[in-house]
Amino acid sequence: MTTATTPRSARKLPAVYRGRLISLAHEVRYPAGTRLFSEGGRADHFWIIDSGTVVLDMRVPGRQAAVIETLGAGELLGCSWLYRPYSRRFGARTTGPVCAHEFDAEAVRRMCGADPDMGRSIALWVGESMVRRLGAARTRLLDLYAPCGSGARG
Repeated sequence: MTTATTPRSARKLPAVYRGRLISLAHEVRYPAGTRLFSEGGRADHFWIIDSGTVVLDMRVPGRQAAVIETLGAGELLGCSWLYRPYSRRFGARTTGPVCAHEFDAEAVRRMCGADPDMGRSIALWVGESMVRRLGAARTRLLDLYAPCGSGARG
């Protein structure tokens, strides 16, 4: 698969692993307002967004769900599929029509198990997204609920 047809997020993987990963994908389309997954649900799929936007949200007791981050084209949607207990940490909802590459998590985990070097590359790629996502969650929650906000300028 060429770089022109490979989702941006997957381009961070070495070419040999990128091609193998993309070979497991199938394209999906979702209309605006589709709940892709809920916090606490089973993480059995993940996506790389081709077009459109998806908001990640988090339940907050006694309040409306807090939007943590907005993901767009080229970004990885879903990180919990790689780490036990394979349970979603956030929820996700489309904000407009979305086209994405969808992956079966079990198939990708099997592929990674059969090739430890590929598994390491994928774990680093997903881990990088998780670190960024946790930072966004922290900043957003501080902005919403801390007396003086996060202190971040935006």
